[in-house]
Amino acid sequence: MDEPTTTVTPCADGPLLIRGPFELLTQDGEPIDPGRATVALCRCGRSSTKPFCDGSHKSVGFQASSEPDPPADS
Repeated sequence: MDEPTTTVTPCADGPLLIRGPFELLTQDGEPIDPGRATVALCRCGRSSTKPFCDGSHKSVGFQASSEPDPPADS
């Protein structure tokens, strides 16, 4: 039987969505209870509920693509 897959999806101008089994830890290794199976993690830095998204990206005009940035020229 295949193990469930975990996916991380960067949403355009929004959070990172994590779906599937995962464990969220502090930098000291303490567990953080996400409270649900699918979570949105802040990437704008303005959330009042970090590491979770609270929708602040909308009011601050956060912009980021869903696609990876192109490699920097050397």
